[in-house]
Amino acid sequence: MSDAPAPPDLSALGDLPDGSDAPPSQRAPQHTVVIPDDVSMVSLLGPRDELLRTMERAFPHAEIHVRGNEFRISGASADVALIERLIDELLVVIDSGLPLNRDAVERSIGMLRTQSAQRPADVLTMNIVSNRGRTIRPKTLGQKEYVDAIDDNTIVFGIGPAGTGKTYLAMAKAVAALQAKQVNRIILTRPAVEAGERLGFLPGTLTDKIDPYLRPLYDALHDMVDPESIPRLLAAGTIEVAPLAYMRGRAQPVDTQVLTPTGWQRFGDLRVGDLVIGSNGQPTPVIGVHPQGIKPVYRVTSQDGASTLACGEHLWTVRTKDDKRRGRWRTLQTSEMIGRLRSLHTHRFELPVVDPVQFVERDVPMHPYALGLLLGDGCLTTRTTPSFTTAGPDLAESLERVLAPLGVEASCKGGHDYTLRRPGVGRGGVGTANPVTAVLRDIGLAGTTSATKFVPEVYKLNASWVRFAVLQGLLDTDGGPVVQRGRTCRVQYSTTSDQLRDDVIFLVRSLGGVAYTRTRLAEGRPPGRAKGRDVPYRHDAHVLDIRLPEGLAPFGLKRKRVAYDLTGGGRPQRYIHAIEPEGEAETMCIQVAASDSLYVTEDFLLTHNTLNSAFIILDEAQNTTPEQMKMFLTRLGFGSKMVVTGDVTQVDLPGGTRSGLRVVREILQGVDDIHFSELSADDVVRHRLVGAIVDAYGTWDEQQRRRPHAAGEAGRGQERR
Repeated sequence: MSDAPAPPDLSALGDLPDGSDAPPSQRAPQHTVVIPDDVSMVSLLGPRDELLRTMERAFPHAEIHVRGNEFRISGASADVALIERLIDELLVVIDSGLPLNRDAVERSIGMLRTQSAQRPADVLTMNIVSNRGRTIRPKTLGQKEYVDAIDDNTIVFGIGPAGTGKTYLAMAKAVAALQAKQVNRIILTRPAVEAGERLGFLPGTLTDKIDPYLRPLYDALHDMVDPESIPRLLAAGTIEVAPLAYMRGRAQPVDTQVLTPTGWQRFGDLRVGDLVIGSNGQPTPVIGVHPQGIKPVYRVTSQDGASTLACGEHLWTVRTKDDKRRGRWRTLQTSEMIGRLRSLHTHRFELPVVDPVQFVERDVPMHPYALGLLLGDGCLTTRTTPSFTTAGPDLAESLERVLAPLGVEASCKGGHDYTLRRPGVGRGGVGTANPVTAVLRDIGLAGTTSATKFVPEVYKLNASWVRFAVLQGLLDTDGGPVVQRGRTCRVQYSTTSDQLRDDVIFLVRSLGGVAYTRTRLAEGRPPGRAKGRDVPYRHDAHVLDIRLPEGLAPFGLKRKRVAYDLTGGGRPQRYIHAIEPEGEAETMCIQVAASDSLYVTEDFLLTHNTLNSAFIILDEAQNTTPEQMKMFLTRLGFGSKMVVTGDVTQVDLPGGTRSGLRVVREILQGVDDIHFSELSADDVVRHRLVGAIVDAYGTWDEQQRRRPHAAGEAGRGQERR
């Protein structure tokens, strides 16, 4: 047995403070953190050492002593290391200029304990948007990951309990994107039908009915945008706040005609994969077809007489004079423009004009310029040899040149009349049909007169150079430049044929131009004079004023082209002239793959249904049906982002109806560029009790789910006994 003395009994001395003379085996690990001199200890410790007390409560098994600018920490090694990291993070927050409070310290401790790769300082110093001295930023690790997901993905689902900032942070990101010009508009929506209610049974106007459902979105908006600018942004369509039901109605009647690479087609007959013509004149596929049922529709008319039907929520790309100066376009609903079509007696909303349309090129039996000349000044009855009448030899020579492939020459009969015949074939020869006559019969023009002429479809629905050559021939014969002092030159064309008038308008619009038409009635007009005698007018005359895009010279005839080139033809412009109700109709909407989502509808008007360059937020998504969720997601346009928020534990849909938010997780989980952010009670940023309430309800729900299972097991055990 050893003779070494027994160690002294220290239990009677109680706990030994740090720095005592206790042996090393009895001392707790201790570390000293020195705070830089340029840091105010008050900002780190808080008023009356409130933040220090918060740290002490969070680490009850550690001791924290402050002397001057030094922290002396003792306790378990894990606690000491965690407190040291906490102080480093809080110093970074202070260095960024942000004040500390108890909430920030508690959340920093919670983040450090999760051992996440995210630093608390990065979370607490992340600025999303600032307004009137107030900065909105995430407060928890889950919120930071949610905000990062919005930056990194096109569609983000924020799912979690109330109070986790799902909608508020999404709104902040939307405002930040608008301010940074990453998007052109913000669209805020939520289901307007909850707890079995229907808007039609609620009292008041439409605004009175939907405002209570949208109030949380308005409140968040007022926190982030200057209140005085909100009415202006809403009026301009930069910010749209609407119930979800009104987003599905961007539709046109099924009987509307839309332009395809092979001509006009009934809107209701379109299917996914079909091609329509986009704003660039090129074919673009249909990637979505959505029947919309019977809806009120309006006739939208432009000042050149073009018109089409659309519902009140249908979208139009337009611009005002201010927009034009700033080089931008905006997207407005039909209803947003009603009553606002004039500004100081001028048209307010300009529509884009389609680029020259590229139809499928087809072979034609006669040069298109020759056809245009013959439609203007040719005799097409075919009772005699085809002829052509012109006051100058230039057009006759041009006609002969383009008819050379048919072996035809223009032979002057005297005066202004030319016969189109094959050289060397006269009386007594073999009786073969004149090539021009044969072509006229093939394309259906044989026997037509000045009042019944038309442009055959093989020429109308053909390549742009074919259509332009036909138009140039028509204008060289029956058109001319109209020059006015101080103005650009306009092109005027006249015809007595109703069908030819419509065909020329088609040609002009399909080439990116505009045409205005008026009619001079035959009745009551003084007769004309020919060869010294009166000649009465037998048909009304249609007069067209035409403007073509730059680069398309309307005349091939030199004298007309010189007059036109002196001032140029100006820029084709279209403005919305009228929007009038026109009853109800069965409607449908489509989505196209074009980058601007525009497609050509009746009279070559450009319109679209999807939401481009927009930040779109769907709030309370747990109250959508699966069909509504699909409708909403397929509204996504190019350059847009979508954030869908909701709490799957608070579904207000009628019994038996599945929540679209629950279903969409099963369908889209794992799809690239779509992210599901799950927020929890730890991310609640309201009163501290809200998190406790959420946790308590979660525990209770879990117990309720287990209880039937336990009861079933007990029953089966009783049966076995």
